[in-house]
Amino acid sequence: MTKVVALAGSPRTGGNTEKLLASFLRGAEDAGAQVHKISVVALEIEGWTPEVECSEVVSSQGDDDFVRVSQELVAADVIAVASPVYFRNVPAQLKALIDRSQCQWIRKYVDHEPLPVSSAGHNRRRGVFMSAGGNDRGSFSGITQTIRSFLDVYEAD
Repeated sequence: MTKVVALAGSPRTGGNTEKLLASFLRGAEDAGAQVHKISVVALEIEGWTPEVECSEVVSSQGDDDFVRVSQELVAADVIAVASPVYFRNVPAQLKALIDRSQCQWIRKYVDHEPLPVSSAGHNRRRGVFMSAGGNDRGSFSGITQTIRSFLDVYEAD
């Protein structure tokens, strides 16, 4: 069974971003996927600092919610991210999660370690990004670069 982990990145519950994500998740469930929605605003995630030990991601130990969420993203077959556009990027709560994923960047590009396979045994995941807002296409330039980099470290196309 395909496992979909969805990050609801808006600090405003019930808004357009959540409606967009809910529609996607209904379609995934109708197609037979197991879905898990994570409301990022409800998480306690500290910002990235160089002192953070990346080994905590592997060891399942940490002082906040990041380790659990990271492990769920690794197990996912599909990683979905829904976010409004704030100053051409994601809101602060989602950005904290993305910045803490620096550990996955180190795993991939410094340590050259493979990511474990997904729950269905895939080496690569699928990435989906949903957003609405902004005044023009340029409003999405920063946010799409951020999301692409985030999905890349979790081996999601």
